[in-house]
Amino acid sequence: MSMLRRGGALSRSLFLLSVVVTLGMGAPAHAGSWVHGIHVGSSGARGYQLWVPTGYQPGTPRPLLVALHGCLQNPDQFAGLTRLNEKADAEGFLVLYPNQAMFVNATQCWNFMLGTNMERGQGEPALIVGMVDAVKQQYAVDARRVYVGGVSAGGVLTGTLMACYSDVFAAGMVGAGAMYKAATTVSGTAFAMLFGSIYSPDDRGKDAWTCSGRPRRTVPVLVMHGSEDSVVNPLNGEQAMKQFLQTSDYGDDGVANDSVRGTPTSTSTFRAAGGRDYTVKNYVYGGELVGQKLEVRGMDHAWPGGDSRYPFADPSGPDATTLMWDFFKQHAL
Repeated sequence: MSMLRRGGALSRSLFLLSVVVTLGMGAPAHAGSWVHGIHVGSSGARGYQLWVPTGYQPGTPRPLLVALHGCLQNPDQFAGLTRLNEKADAEGFLVLYPNQAMFVNATQCWNFMLGTNMERGQGEPALIVGMVDAVKQQYAVDARRVYVGGVSAGGVLTGTLMACYSDVFAAGMVGAGAMYKAATTVSGTAFAMLFGSIYSPDDRGKDAWTCSGRPRRTVPVLVMHGSEDSVVNPLNGEQAMKQFLQTSDYGDDGVANDSVRGTPTSTSTFRAAGGRDYTVKNYVYGGELVGQKLEVRGMDHAWPGGDSRYPFADPSGPDATTLMWDFFKQHAL
């Protein structure tokens, strides 16, 4: 169950919260504004913020983008860093920002390293999908055009959501993150972040396909990473791309037969307005851009082209927000 609200204190207990949720579902907010809410599920409760774009009309279904912040961030900071709300106003999509609670992680990292958060129907992935369902009930959402993207811990959790809920999300963006089940323990996660996963991307590609129920569809993913990332080894970005290409290889015809291959169909290098060079590798099969890998040369653990007033911004990089949305709008379920 979920509650949409304009502000105010949260309920003192989950019981009272449930009552408020049941009775307090009001009319959606006007366009060009924040809506605050909380979702309660079997795995606990998390807050969230929803940006309703300027020009929103209740009778016109809009795309929905789920934006997952990284560690030491909250929705307001992530929105400011990425300028996603401005892009949403210009392009006409809703943005849902789940908020990690400090009482479950003091650094506000998503707990992607816990086994309960690596499967369908439980943990933080289920809570986020519950938020998506709540927004669909209150707002005009095009269910074929729901996307998810995140950075760092949010990027890793994005990979899990794309792996286990590919029937919900039409495409995803893994920023400075890692592949699905790059590690299955806390100590293993620390190793993977520093050196890359010890597991095979091909094996994890099959695991991801299985987690969504062996669907017959590709799973389009954009991967962004800095070449000098000192927090999450860039090898993790390579592994994430290979893993999802393998997932799509299973998804397009049900078998691993290299119908979707792990080699790019094109590679190009560009220079951002801020000065950094970046390489884009495209993976196009059957006329579909199944994967795109973007590596920003010289960039550390950051959001490319982000607002320098916020932490984890690299203004010298390309505009990651525009590149992400350009990738997303090519895809629908």
